[in-house]
Parts: sequence; structure tokens; C-alpha cells
Amino acid sequence: MGLPRMVTAMIRRFLPTFLLALLAVGCASRPAEVAGPTATGTPQMQFALGSGIYRCENGVRVDVQRDTPMPGMLGLVWKGSSYRMQRNASSSGLPRFEDVASGLVWIDLPWKSVLLDGRSGRPLASDCRGPASVRQG
Repeated sequence: MGLPRMVTAMIRRFLPTFLLALLAVGCASRPAEVAGPTATGTPQMQFALGSGIYRCENGVRVDVQRDTPMPGMLGLVWKGSSYRMQRNASSSGLPRFEDVASGLVWIDLPWKSVLLDGRSGRPLASDCRGPASVRQG
């Protein structure tokens, strides 16, 4: 028994648009550089991302500064407080920065980033888009 006509029609109508959008996103973003394996054994991805204000869901803003004098660090300002975030190896290889004292964790991706309470895993700022992401859409 096949799919209902309505489902088939929806697939035919939206699948090409979805695939085109997926292709455009893949072509628009810069490829990740992969650093060598870490103690976790997983290669760590490196993205060339800019500094500036990240605009997140519910009007939340996070200021990210990447021009710190120490490699593997970034500065983060959230709710008026400044944090020094250290890059930590992640099991997935995705960029993960943490401020151990506060417990904040910044997951840093070209298409969107997220600020987490590292102790509870609760998102504090979701769907954050940097200056380049905001301009592109």
C-alpha cells in the first residue's frame, strides 16, 4: 500500500525546495578544518568565525570576542559579565568552549551557536547567530 495522495503531493512539492536550501547552506558555509586527534581520540573541528554580537532567541545577546592573545580562548560577555572561555576537546569534535569557574559552555558553530549552563545542561541562550549569519539570512 502506497503513501496517501496528500503526503505524496507534499513530498513532491517541498522536497526540491528543501534539497536546494540544504545544498545552498552547505555551499555557503566554509568547510571546517580538522585539527589532529585529542586525548578523546576524536579530531576537533576548527571554524573561521568572526567576533561580535550574536543575536539569540527571545532577544538574548551574547558578545563573542575571538581576538584574545591566547590560542584556544575566546572572550564572552553575557548579561553584563565577562568570561574567558577555554576550548575543550569534545567527543563529537564540535567547538566547545568552557569557563570552569562559572560553568558556562559555548558551543560554537557557523550556522548557530548555543550558551549552556554546563552544570545542568540547560540552554541559557539558544539559536544564536553571529554577525555573518545574520547578514546571510
